[in-house]
Parts: sequence; structure tokens; C-alpha cells
Amino acid sequence: MRPTLKFLTPVAAAALVLTACGGTTGGSDDTASSSSASGGGGCEGLKIGFFGALTGDAANLGINIRNGVELAVEEHNEANADCQVELQDYDSAGSPDQAPGLATQAIGDESVLGLVGPAFSGESKVADPLFAEAGLVHITPSATNPALSESGWKTFFRVLGNDNTQGPAAATYIQDVLQAQKVFVVDDASEYGKGLADIVRESLGAAVVDNDTVQQKQTDFSATVSKIRASGADAVFFGGYYAEAGLLLKQMRDAGLTTTFVSDDGAKDEGLITAAGAAAEGAILTCPCLPPEEAEGTFVEDYTAKFSVAPATYSAEGYDAANILLDGIAAGNTDRESLLEYVGSYDDAGVTKQLTFDDKGEPSEISVWAYKVEGGKIVTDQEIPTS
Repeated sequence: MRPTLKFLTPVAAAALVLTACGGTTGGSDDTASSSSASGGGGCEGLKIGFFGALTGDAANLGINIRNGVELAVEEHNEANADCQVELQDYDSAGSPDQAPGLATQAIGDESVLGLVGPAFSGESKVADPLFAEAGLVHITPSATNPALSESGWKTFFRVLGNDNTQGPAAATYIQDVLQAQKVFVVDDASEYGKGLADIVRESLGAAVVDNDTVQQKQTDFSATVSKIRASGADAVFFGGYYAEAGLLLKQMRDAGLTTTFVSDDGAKDEGLITAAGAAAEGAILTCPCLPPEEAEGTFVEDYTAKFSVAPATYSAEGYDAANILLDGIAAGNTDRESLLEYVGSYDDAGVTKQLTFDDKGEPSEISVWAYKVEGGKIVTDQEIPTS
């Protein structure tokens, strides 16, 4: 069941409307797809959008979010016969190169009142300034680069903590729980992966014995594995996404390295296990996302019933972000300006937390969790102290 939202800004309202309308299958890399619902009333023809990867190497993370958004839209439309909202997909494939064109599409469609996303930090960096100029509110459930909220974009909101929290928390776990003395840090050179790895490096200080940088889509990590072996590290931190993380981990284990492997929310996906196979066992993954089983109400049951799979990384956060927009639209904020105002003053319970934002669009409640691969599944380990 969706929480009742009382004080939503215009942006939040728009997202709620879109979520309630139902979704579509993933679009192509450079086109957007939409699905409409019957009915209409005062909300007829209005949309909210999902902006993120539905195809490409990191598509699993985008699909998790999009499913949460679709569920919220469907529930909204079932509860509001006179306010049917449509869900519009903007499939970026996770590519910053595609993001500006898709952002321009969303901005040019005046029926789109708000967006859930962009999902990744790299695409956010290039799309968010366009949204700010156009006054199009967007709520990301997953882009964690701290700089996104430091640019003065009044249309930017985020429902989970950023990497200034996750990075130090990962370092705390490595030192206090794993008791690692020597740490090797690797990043994938992406806006997200390098940004987070740099924070981990700074937080670990002298415990970092060596570093390396790889590239997205890279498949041969033999040089990095050799560097890890030579460093004598007892833990490796990888900043990046699950495809490369899984291959690096497999090649480490194939080379006989038993070094503890720690990565991040971008790697917290079954795709890590697919890529690494049995080598994934014991891997630690940090995430500023709530364990799905901790979500309030009937979210887990409703999601599982609809998609025949349990919610995964960012699903609940996507659901919350969409409901903020949808509630705002249902409250009568049927233009971009009023929805933006509504989101900015939003303060109500979601399934992940109490949802309210500071003047930079950051959430008031933040938590970071450690997960581990156990028995071929990603399971909750523990919440990591963040202060």
C-alpha cells in the first residue's frame, strides 16, 4: 500500500501521477516509449517519466527502479479514476552520451511533469542542468555522486544518501568489521565509480597500499590482478558496476587470490553473481539503499505479485520517488512549476523512510547497509554506522 502524502511539491505530484499510470517495456537506446491508461479527468494526458538504463550493461539496476515506478503508477491509477497518469520511458542505456538528447525529448513534451531519475551519476551530470533550465523536477533513487546536489539545480532531488556517506561507511566496514590492514582500491573511471573510490581512498588514508583504474566494458583484468597480488592487500575495494566487478572478482579467484572483495551499490545486483559465478561467494557490497525486506507496508508482497520476482536494488526507492510525484499531481499540481514547489516542501512517509528534502534536494534520513553474497544470493549483512 502506498503511504498517504500530505505536503508534496509540484515535482512530487508529477511523479506520483506518472507512476500510477502503468508502464511500458524498455525502449531503445535513443527513443522513448510510453503507455497510457484509460480515464482522465483533471489529469488526463499527464505523464511522469522514468529516465535511466533499460538496456545496456547496467540495465538490471534501471529495470529494478522502473518496476517500482510502474507499480506506483498502477496503484495510483487504480485509486484515482479521475486522475489517470501515464508512464513515459527514457532509456539512456546508462550512457552520458545519450542523456542530453533524451533530456531534450522529456523537456519538449509538455505533458511530462516530472521524472524519476536519471538513474546514474554520469548521465545526471549532463542531463540535470537541462532539467534545471527548463524547470522540470526530477527525483533520483540511485545517482549518488555528491556533486549533483552542489550545483544549485533547484529541480534536483534525491531519495537516498550520497557517496559522502557511503564512502566513509565502506571504509569503516573494511577497517572495523573486516579488520583489513592493507587495502587495494580500483575504480572504473566512471563519474560514479571513480567518485566513490576516491572518497574511500581518502577515508582509508594510509591503509591504501596501491590503486588501479580500469574501464567500463573491459574484460581482461590480468594486469590489475597482478598488481593486487604484488601489493599484499588483504582487501580490495572496487568502485563501479556489477559487470566489471564480477569479472574482476572471478579473475582474482582464478588466479588464486583469496583477498576479501568489497564493492558498492552499482555492483549490488545478481549480474555480479552471473559474471563471477562461484567466485562471488563472500563478496561484500555496500549500498545507501534499504534492504527490501525492511520496506514498510505491503510493498514487497505487491511488487512480487506483479513482477514474479522480489524487489531488488533501488526498487523501493524508485517506488517512493514516483509516489512523491504522483501524490503531487493528485493534489492538483498539474503544471511543472507547482509540482516542483510541491516536491520541495514534501514531508511524509514512504516505504523506505520519512521523505523530506533539504535546500539542496538531499534526503533528511540516510542509512548505509552492507550486503554479502551467501549461498549464491545477495543477503543483508548489517547496517553500517554513518556517524
